[in-house]
Amino acid sequence: MPSHPLVESDRQHLIHPVINYRAHEARGVTVLDSAHGVYLKDIEGNELLDAFSGLWCVNTGYGHASIVEAAAKQMAKLPYATGYFHFGSAPAIELAAKLVELAPATLDHVYFTLGGSDAVDSALRFITHYYNATGRPSKKHFIALQRGYHGSSSIGAGMTALPAFHRNFDLPLSTQHHIASPYAYRSDHADDAALIAASVAALEAKVAALGADNVAAFFCEPIQGSGGVIVPPFGWLKAMRDACRKLDILFVADEVITGFGRTGPLFACQAEGVEPDLMTVAKGLTAGYAPMGAVLMSDAVYQGIADGDAAAPVGHGHTYSAHPVSAAIGLEVMRLYHEGGLLANGEARAPQFAQGLDALLEHPLVGDSRHRGLLGALELVADKDSKRGFDASLKLPDRISAAAYRNGLVFRAFGDNILGFAPALCYTQAEFELMFERLKKTLDDVLDEREVRAALGASSANSRAAA
Repeated sequence: MPSHPLVESDRQHLIHPVINYRAHEARGVTVLDSAHGVYLKDIEGNELLDAFSGLWCVNTGYGHASIVEAAAKQMAKLPYATGYFHFGSAPAIELAAKLVELAPATLDHVYFTLGGSDAVDSALRFITHYYNATGRPSKKHFIALQRGYHGSSSIGAGMTALPAFHRNFDLPLSTQHHIASPYAYRSDHADDAALIAASVAALEAKVAALGADNVAAFFCEPIQGSGGVIVPPFGWLKAMRDACRKLDILFVADEVITGFGRTGPLFACQAEGVEPDLMTVAKGLTAGYAPMGAVLMSDAVYQGIADGDAAAPVGHGHTYSAHPVSAAIGLEVMRLYHEGGLLANGEARAPQFAQGLDALLEHPLVGDSRHRGLLGALELVADKDSKRGFDASLKLPDRISAAAYRNGLVFRAFGDNILGFAPALCYTQAEFELMFERLKKTLDDVLDEREVRAALGASSANSRAAA
């Protein structure tokens, strides 16, 4: 157990997100101390290759002097400016205009938040206001995907479809519904076209069951992140958007994880020419250097809200909406994506990333490899033929995380034995080679553990007996 004074102080006072509190108290915190490029260093001096960009967000890598300079200049000039009472600041106005210039053509207006969760929450509130303001108050039901993640706000967490975000929180709400995830590895559809058709049919059936006049919107991530990096087949996103048009419901793209070059283009929607009614972003917007998210909104939705009651304010706001320092950072991050070559480098390195993941399909623990751009996952199974997973009692994710840390590598080990990767867009060829060298050693080290080998052996024996 770590013995640094900060560990005990953390144990006594700091509440961490999405962990078991008693388990964290027993384990103790891992204190990160510094970072540069794609490397982290903890307070014990261990250097770690970050293959997850912090939490899907540090797309630029750490330590960009130009980002720090942009923040410092803005803090010295105007460290805070409210967006209330008709006030604003130059960086926020310029960043909104830049996002509209770069985003899908339907999106003309921007509301800034502090991150992804409150961006989703804001979108839900705006949609509710829109339908009430335009005389369609019955449209109160929302549809999302199983395994989807749409943050952990009081309302948005119900759109999320992961058990931990519902348990003991009285969620989902009765107006929140979910249809099957486009999870090719765990489906029995004949091909991609069949999977896409099944998703469209599921959405149509859910709308029909609820009544088209009662459904407000469909929310989806172009690629599901925290649900296990579920990569739908190409064409799925456009088919779902087209279905929403026919069903007369709003289409909301949650690009909090997939935005800003993570999947190749600046926004994942652009790969299929998809134009949402609303889009939520965060993470890569400031590359994690400061809190910021945003809702991008179509002119049709904006005008519907604006004309609903021209004499009354729209009662939605945040103290730190359009924060000038975060906006100044966002502007510099946008420059680095384009003029700094980060988007181009991410696209150039994507084939190496894909090949490295796919090569690990030969490993005894790996059942599936999936990826798009620099977003990917490996799914670990006890039996490749049956796709049977490991029993939760084995605590395989904990074993993987511990082995990876010993090997100087950080990535995401999800609770259902899926490993998630989101390397920074600045990764070099050599850094990818090192990442996959350390990842393979991590898998080999875990495979050498007696309990893991026994789980594989038992699975093989069961398969032979069934045959």
